[in-house]
Amino acid sequence: MPFAKTLTGPGRKADTLGVRKTKGREAAPSRPIVVKRLLAFCLKHKSRIDMKAILGKKMMMSQVFRDDGTVWPVTKVAAGPCVITQVKTKEKDGVAAVQIGFASSRNLAKPQLGHLKGLAPMRFLRDIQPEKIGENITRGAIITVKTFAPGDMVEVIGTSKGKGFAGVVKRHHFAGGPASHGHKDNLRAPGAIGAGGVQRVFKGVRMAGRMGGERVTIKNLEVVAIDAEKNELLLKGAVPGAFGSLLIIKGPGELQVEVAPQAETAPEAASAEEVVSAAPEQTVPPSV
Repeated sequence: MPFAKTLTGPGRKADTLGVRKTKGREAAPSRPIVVKRLLAFCLKHKSRIDMKAILGKKMMMSQVFRDDGTVWPVTKVAAGPCVITQVKTKEKDGVAAVQIGFASSRNLAKPQLGHLKGLAPMRFLRDIQPEKIGENITRGAIITVKTFAPGDMVEVIGTSKGKGFAGVVKRHHFAGGPASHGHKDNLRAPGAIGAGGVQRVFKGVRMAGRMGGERVTIKNLEVVAIDAEKNELLLKGAVPGAFGSLLIIKGPGELQVEVAPQAETAPEAASAEEVVSAAPEQTVPPSV
């Protein structure tokens, strides 16, 4: 069974689970077992790519005229600067990741303030998992839009706009019922939902309900331009979310960070004894 041999190491017997045996020979494993083994093999040998990421806020849409005269729709994103708040290790935290923070906040509880001790209070904290965590990636380092370059292909993760409670025509694109020939008040009705003998509704039946407000990932978006002074990214096309919503922008490449500027320490106040000793002596004139 060649497929089973590829999934086993040296000196280990092949797993014959799911193999149909016949007289004198072994038949190929059943299809579900093959799919299961192939999935396990892919997950075992899965390797992460080097990844760079930044957090941003969706601003507005615009358009950019290219050199050849074409017009590209773009989305302006206020990205960064993000601060590395924690470097997680597999031995201590169970996962090798980098936690980054974005957007200042004045309403944080004491546990969050303790976690961000020595750093500015931040509203959003998210984890990214690059393949390699270099020595320059330390707590307090800053990630800016300079980590990306025009032409990079990225994926954007955001929360879609909430639409509230919607019907089946808007939510699932149902065609609706006929509008004439004796039909009344059922133009946008859902219609039948299946058999009634089971006395329950099957899971996954498309019905009316809350629409939007879900995590959405848009892949293969191109970085059109970067404005390092304003901390802005121009991404080709549309991204999920409303104005001002949080976006996670990720792409292949090395994560570049900048060292945080050290704050100047104020000079220590002189003690009272030093002030007295440094003061000039005053002579008191004799009384008349």
